[in-house]
Amino acid sequence: MTTDLDELVRLRAVYDRELRRDAVPDTARARVERAGAVVRQTTPGEGWNGVLWSDLDEGTADAEIAAQVAHFEGLGSGFEWKLYGHDRPADLAARLRAAGFAPEPAETVLVGRADELAALPVEPPEGITLRTVEDAAGVELMMDVHARAFGTHRPGIRELLLTLLREEPETVAAVVAMAGDTPVSAARMEMRPGCSFAGLWGGGTRAEWRGRGLYRLLVAHRARIAAERGIRWLHVDASEDSRPILQRLGFEVLGRTVPYTWEPGPA
Repeated sequence: MTTDLDELVRLRAVYDRELRRDAVPDTARARVERAGAVVRQTTPGEGWNGVLWSDLDEGTADAEIAAQVAHFEGLGSGFEWKLYGHDRPADLAARLRAAGFAPEPAETVLVGRADELAALPVEPPEGITLRTVEDAAGVELMMDVHARAFGTHRPGIRELLLTLLREEPETVAAVVAMAGDTPVSAARMEMRPGCSFAGLWGGGTRAEWRGRGLYRLLVAHRARIAAERGIRWLHVDASEDSRPILQRLGFEVLGRTVPYTWEPGPA
């Protein structure tokens, strides 16, 4: 994929509109609402809570930040403010830190054409088969891979996958690469109705299986599913580890994002 700067700017505007300003909830249980100059998602239980988009300036930013803190604090919930490099005002990051938010590692927003990525010439390494995740047992295989690959346990991701598989199975495609009975790599794709973009999430491989093409295999696998459904673009919030791999596959940089997280204090 080679896209000129003007097209990338136009594509970013579509991304902002579909995935941020006019976003739909990531599960049927979540609620996305416009609250003043902010679009936020609120989810019960272990679901994702956060600010997706904002239209702020120097005169309104602090009050809007305080309003979102009050909203989620009233629910007893932490939340994430997804800050993008082109968001305004220019000092929004400093204002979030002053309000008690903590930045997580920066990520690169990458986009790629689904049909081109679907055509990548890839074959599973010898002894590897792909298992489609369709039930709780498959989700547990994914969680095992993620725990071993990333060293963390993410109950919110487990809950998200179980909810989507139960209530909206057409919006998620999750897959585990198996070496015999052992799960060694896993990833998912989320596809919201009416959206031009499908999101690639959670790609992880156990350390002893890295460097054998599994990451590339799972990208191409998900791209084929997206292309078959007529989805034009894939997007990824890429870490510094995965960014160069994805760019070699044909993804291009759309921008940068930093998740800022806020947690309520002791009751």
